[in-house]
Amino acid sequence: MKAYRIVPGQDIAGLERVDIEARPLGPREVRVRMRAVSLNFRDLMLVRGWYPSGSNARPVPTSDGAGEVLEVGAAVRRFRPGDRVVTTFFQGWRSGERPAGVSQIALGAHLDGVLAEQVVLDEDGLLAQPATLDFQQAATVPVAGVTAWTALFHHGAARPGDTVLLLGTGGVSVWALQLAKAAGLRVVLTSSSDAKLARARSLGADELINYRDTPQWQDEVLRRTGGRGVDLVLEVGGAGTLDRSVAATRDGGRVALIGVLAGLGQGFDPMPLLLGGKRLEGVLVGSAEHQSELQRFVEQRGIEPVIDREFGFHEVPQAFAYLASGGHFGKVVVRLD
Repeated sequence: MKAYRIVPGQDIAGLERVDIEARPLGPREVRVRMRAVSLNFRDLMLVRGWYPSGSNARPVPTSDGAGEVLEVGAAVRRFRPGDRVVTTFFQGWRSGERPAGVSQIALGAHLDGVLAEQVVLDEDGLLAQPATLDFQQAATVPVAGVTAWTALFHHGAARPGDTVLLLGTGGVSVWALQLAKAAGLRVVLTSSSDAKLARARSLGADELINYRDTPQWQDEVLRRTGGRGVDLVLEVGGAGTLDRSVAATRDGGRVALIGVLAGLGQGFDPMPLLLGGKRLEGVLVGSAEHQSELQRFVEQRGIEPVIDREFGFHEVPQAFAYLASGGHFGKVVVRLD
C-alpha cells in the first residue's frame, strides 16, 4: 500500500511517497481504509524538524483521518467491516486526567500517523464517524475540533453569554467560532485579512478586529467590551501574542494556550496574570471522551466544519505548502479516493 514518510532535514520536499507492507492484525486491532486526512500546524512542524518524533526517524505524518473499516481482529467488539470511523489523536487516553507522557501515544510523530491508504489501530483509538459528516468533514474533528471543544468548555468553562476572543482563522479558531456561536457565546475575532473577517462574520462572529490595521488589538478588545475584557482567550500565537491576550482578558478570566504560531522563547511578564487573578493553562487536544462529547454536539446542532481546500493523495506536498502559506480559512484536507 502507498503511504508518505518524512525524510528528515528536507522540509516539505522530504515528504516521500513509499510502499509499506500491510501487517497482520492483533486481536484488538482494526484495519481502516483511509478516505480523508486533515492537516494541522503540528504536522508542518514535524515535517520541518521542529517537533520531536522520538526514535521514529521517518514517521508517517498526520493524526486526523476518517475512513472505512476493512477488517477487525478476533477480540474487537465495537466495530465491524464497513463501519465509518474517525481517529482519535491520543491512542491511549480514553477519559479522565491527562496521563503522564501523553505525547508518546499521539499519532503522527512517536507513533506512525494516518497519511496512508490503510492504517491499523487499536479499536480504542477509533470512534464511530459522526452520522451528519462526510469523510472530509469528519477528518477535521480529532485535533482542531477537539482542541477547540476542550479549550472552550473544559479548560475555559465557557457558559452562554460569555465573551471569547479568537485569534486568526485557522482550523482551531474557525472550529471554535462555530462551536461558540452554537453554544450561545459572544465572539471577538482577529485577523489580518478583511476578506477572512467577512467570512468570520458570516459564521456569526460578533466583533471583528484587523490586527494589521490595529496593532494594539488588546486595547481595541477592551474598548469593545466596555473596559472589562473577555472571559476567555483561545491563544494560538504563543510568545508572540501571549502578553496581548492576557491584557485583553478580564480580571479572573482565562487564557487557554493552544498553539505557538507566532513564536517561541520570547519574554513573558507574569505580573498581569498575578494582579488580575487570571488563569493561563496549556491545552493539548483532549481525550476520546472529549471527542465523543464534541461529536454528539456536532450532530445535535448540525455543525458543518469549514474546509478551505481539498487536495488529492498525489498532491500531499502541495497541501502542506498551502498550509504553510497561511492563506487558508478553516481546514486543509487530503482526499484518498
